[in-house]
Amino acid sequence: MHTSNKPIGFWSAVSMGIGAMVGAGIFALLGEASAISGSAVYISFIIGGIIALFSGYSLGKLGARYPSSGGIIEYLSQSYGVGVFTGTMGVMLYFSAIVSLSLIAKAFGNYAVTFLPVTDKIKIWQTVFSSGIIILLVFINLEGAKDVALLERVTVGIKFAVLAGLSIAGITFLNPELLSPSHYPPVHDIFFSLAITFFAFEGFRVITNTAEDMPNPSHTLPRAIMAAILLVMLLYVAIAFAVFGNLPVEKIIAAKDFALAEAALPIFGQFGFSVVAITAVIATASSINANLYAVTNVTYQLAKDGELPSALGKPIAHSREGLLVSGLLTIVLSLLFDLSEIAAIGSISILFVHTVTHIGHLKIISETGASRILVLFAAMLSFSAMALAMSYVSKGSNPVLYVLCGFILLALMTEVSLRKISEKEIKTRTL
Repeated sequence: MHTSNKPIGFWSAVSMGIGAMVGAGIFALLGEASAISGSAVYISFIIGGIIALFSGYSLGKLGARYPSSGGIIEYLSQSYGVGVFTGTMGVMLYFSAIVSLSLIAKAFGNYAVTFLPVTDKIKIWQTVFSSGIIILLVFINLEGAKDVALLERVTVGIKFAVLAGLSIAGITFLNPELLSPSHYPPVHDIFFSLAITFFAFEGFRVITNTAEDMPNPSHTLPRAIMAAILLVMLLYVAIAFAVFGNLPVEKIIAAKDFALAEAALPIFGQFGFSVVAITAVIATASSINANLYAVTNVTYQLAKDGELPSALGKPIAHSREGLLVSGLLTIVLSLLFDLSEIAAIGSISILFVHTVTHIGHLKIISETGASRILVLFAAMLSFSAMALAMSYVSKGSNPVLYVLCGFILLALMTEVSLRKISEKEIKTRTL
């Protein structure tokens, strides 16, 4: 970031990772995932968590060797060199981060409107809330990493306490019949739901962007990544048991925009619904906050490498101009797509970038000291999950694959165009 007094220690990094993951992933996507895998969602969360752990190991080793605010952008550069391919992957990662932010913003709006009376203007208020929170948190991020880290520690503590309480109470009163394997869908549907559930973990990459704000990144970064993923994986599985053990799948799907709050009704009544809805608002705001911090570092690294316009890396307050541009793009995307489409686009995009990053890691593994077998597993699992997700979304007339192809083409065109502009500027200066 622009100014830093090394404010990101181990628990701050873990908090930012949890903050980025425990947002829309569990509060909004639980209902979307249940429409695919039913009450077996917890299995999908376990598989998604295992994939994230392998990816986290690989990225943690890369981050320990190449600590940089650019995170994955830096790792791609080290593996493949600075060129069109690396630049295109970097722009794809940036697009993925914006997609993630737009989903979380929509989730914030969906929960925020549960406090309003139901009217025909509810959709308008959802848009107002989702756009408003982006604008508010852009201003908070302009104050720099110290304020971001402080906000994450506070909000993560609140939502973890509420969700842990809901999980314990839900598991205590659950109806085992609702979780019976006899209600599970076909096995392939459980794997297909990775198109949704992996998105609930992808926020751990935010921790890689904190490296330059860490006092000892080679030691802290890998530990923080693994700790954050494990804690979130345990929380997701516990929540899945609590929710699907107290509500039939049909009710969860019907209330998919605020499924977690709906699950609190049979346990705690309307008070519980309100508490979970308030927590969801805090959690999604926290997730937006952490992701904005990360995407600003990504834009700075890309701008510094000439893979995004240099203006995005210019200082503004205690941040960079890329923060403002990213906030605007997030608002636009949140208006164009629904939750399930955004989740699928984000999951497939980030799994693709992860696969490429892990393959690149194998090229320089002698420098990072990582286990070749574990990194190979990270690449294989990421690719397999991506293939399953693409297989699922390719069914019917789903526009997701077209959007993904458009993202890749746009990323390539952006990279090639910027390189041509850069070459012209160099020729002009030398004449």
